[in-house]
Parts: sequence; structure tokens; C-alpha cells
Amino acid sequence: MTDRPHHRPMTPGDGFFAEIAGGADPAKVREAGDLAATVLVRGARDSDDPRVAERIVHLAEREGLETLAQVWSGAPADTLAGSLWRLFLLRSWVHAAPEQVSREYDAGHRRVDVARVVAGVADPPGPDELRHMVDDVLRGIARGDFAVTLFRAAAFARIVAAGRAGLGEATHEEITRMLALSEQLEAAGQVEIRHSLA
Repeated sequence: MTDRPHHRPMTPGDGFFAEIAGGADPAKVREAGDLAATVLVRGARDSDDPRVAERIVHLAEREGLETLAQVWSGAPADTLAGSLWRLFLLRSWVHAAPEQVSREYDAGHRRVDVARVVAGVADPPGPDELRHMVDDVLRGIARGDFAVTLFRAAAFARIVAAGRAGLGEATHEEITRMLALSEQLEAAGQVEIRHSLA
């Protein structure tokens, strides 16, 4: 057996530890996100100021969807933070692709008649009407009817999923994802009714 020279193990440089020390603690980010969601939903309903509702509706635009994603995207669907993330994601999508949303909604709203009534979209559902509807859904957060907000958003997503299936233009994954979003929002609404989301 030959003697091999001993090498010191490689150690990370100071920069490695600096990155760890400077990075956000995921547990603290989650805690801050939960607190922000609670204040946003539970605090807004105590306000009579209509400007509060408008600030909530435009939160993703002012703060950036990336910022909200950092704070809320990892939260379970049946929490305040998780349901807020899904609501703002839905709103951002409607505002980014109103013509596509309008086409998919139009194709689905006759197939899911009950959901159409819950969603509360004007007929015919044009791009402007859908943008108005999704903003009005988010205003519901400030009105103190968060369960209704979730149910309306769930109904909207269910109609879009039906429309995607009817048009045959979307992939199975895109249809399934929209249906899953609808089911998650519906389930969160049920939790809110029973004992309030946390």
C-alpha cells in the first residue's frame, strides 16, 4: 500500500456563508406572509373606506406579482395566504390575456350554468366585462365576504376549464390546472364558512 499525500478538505469561502446569512429565512417569510394575509383579509373588512378595496384589487400591480409569489405562493391552498395567492394569480392572468379568457369563458358559461350565476359575469362576457368581474371579486375581500369572493373565483375558474375543454385548444394539463384551481378555491371557501381560514 502506497502512502498518499494528505489533502485538507475543501471548505467554502466566506462568500458562501455570507449568502446564507443574508438570505431570507423561509420560516420567517412564511410567517410574515401569513400575517400579511390575515391583516389584509381580516383587517380590510373592518374598514369603511372604499379606497381600501381599490388598494387590495391593485396590490399585485403595485407590489409586483413576483413579490406576492415570494410571500404567498408556497402556502397551502386552504390558508388565507394560499387563497390570496390564487386570487391574485387569477386576476393577473385575466388582465394579461383578456381576449383568451373571454373566448374560454364564453365557450364554457353555457356548459356550467350554475357556476355562471355564482361568478356574476355580464352576458355577453367580453374582455372588459371579465376584467371588471375579476376586480369586483377581489373587492369582496374588503367587503368582508371572503367566502363569497372565493366561491365566485372558483365558479369563474370552473367555467374557464369547461370552456377550454369545449374549445379543444388547450392541453389536458391546462384544463386540469384550471379545474384544480377552481376546486382549491371552492374548498378554501368551505373552510372559511366553517371556521375561518388561517
